[in-house]
Order: sequence, then structure tokens, then C-alpha cells
Amino acid sequence: MASLLKITCEIAPDASALARFGAEHLVELIEEANDARGRVRIAISGGSTPKAMFHLLADPAQHFRKQIPWDALEIFWVDERMVPPDHADSNYRMTREALLDLVPLRPEQVHRIQGELDPQEAADRYEFEIRQSFRLEGAESPRFDILALGMGDDGHTASLFPHTDAIHEMGRLVVANHVPQKDTWRVTLTWPVINHAREVFFLIGGAEKATVLREVLMGPGDVERLPSQLIWPASGILTMILDEAAAACLPAPDANGIVHLERTR
Repeated sequence: MASLLKITCEIAPDASALARFGAEHLVELIEEANDARGRVRIAISGGSTPKAMFHLLADPAQHFRKQIPWDALEIFWVDERMVPPDHADSNYRMTREALLDLVPLRPEQVHRIQGELDPQEAADRYEFEIRQSFRLEGAESPRFDILALGMGDDGHTASLFPHTDAIHEMGRLVVANHVPQKDTWRVTLTWPVINHAREVFFLIGGAEKATVLREVLMGPGDVERLPSQLIWPASGILTMILDEAAAACLPAPDANGIVHLERTR
């Protein structure tokens, strides 16, 4: 039976608006999850685009900070580089400096990937922490309330890079993934875990991503070359929050600044 994915692309005019659109969307999802379940488990990504969004969320002058039920949140990461937590390349460090140190979160609400360890050990420990936090049994998969992704100009998302082993992993929750094109290792959630989340959205900015984004959303299926095509939430709904530069190769938005697309497989 064919599977349908409905994609909503919300287009922001520039990078500043992109961060604001992302913050508005995230806060709305947090409020909905908290109202429904009284707890909000979020997996976040690194990079400059979410950093700007995190600054908005933490800013006392913004309404976002006041809207968020901080005591209900549990923060996880989608992926991490194999560096110590104080390293300039650490996704955890970026999030800590932009958000965590500035808001009322307790240490037990934050579940980082230990990038200072051996990659396989870091993956094993993070999977164990997820299993403990979600109280999983056997082959159960965690169901994050919200999962925020980015996309590279090579079509990767999380640390699911083109032509790497993690693309084929379906049994583990977390894997250590060797990325030859960057001569490094990463630890990442697997795509079945990502797709099992209740709400999944991408936050993407920059003209350098426009061509590959069109391929991901509108081109033929080729997950080996374009791993972002693996993201097909079980809900059948995917939200993309884009700036105009990243959306330049997509169909023109409607009067509300939205592009509606569908994919089948």
C-alpha cells in the first residue's frame, strides 16, 4: 500500500524571521504536548540556525521564555560530534551557551551525548539513557514529543550522511556513524526513531541548500545520496520552516507564505 507524506513549507523572509518562525512553532508544540501529557521530551539539533532560535527562547525580553513550561521539559540531542562538552564544535556546548545556562532547567532534565568517549561507547550509553528515561522494554522505540532537524547542503540530516552505514540501521535507537567524507565519527539517533516522534520539523536556511532541498522534497527517491528523504514521520505530516533563500527552488508560496507538497512511496 502506498504511503502519503504531506509536507508543509512555511517560508520566512530572512534568517532573523526564520529563527522567530522556528521559535513560534516550537513553543506551540511544547504547549500542546504539555497540555496533552504534562511532560515534553524534545530532541534538538546543533548548528547556527537553531542557535539563533535558542537565543530567542532564552531572551527575557521575548514572550517565548514566559510561555514555556520549563519544569516539564526533557532535552535530548539528535546527534553529536565526538568532542568534549566544552569544545567549540560540540552541539551540547552551543545549546548550553545559547539556552540551557539561561533558563530554569535542572541538570536531570538534560540528557547529553557524551562526545568525549569512544564513539561506540557514547552511542551505547546514550541509548541506555534513552531507554531508562522512556522506560522502554524490549524492542520498544521512544516517542519523542518534538524532534527538530536541520539539513546540510549534501542532503544529510542528524548525522545520517550520504553513503554511510547509519542509513541502513533499523534495529538500534542510537548508532556511532563513521563519516569518511569528514574523516570523523558521529553519534546519532537512527531514522526509525526520528520518524516515530509525534512532531517532526526541519529548520533550514541558506541559498546553498536550495537545490538539494528541492531534490529531497520533489525529486526521485535516493536515500543513499539524500538521507533527508528517510524522514517520513509515522504521522504522515512533515513541517519545513525555511527562509526564502533555502526555498528558492520550490514552487511559489501561497498568499500565507506556505508551500504545500506531497510525496508518495
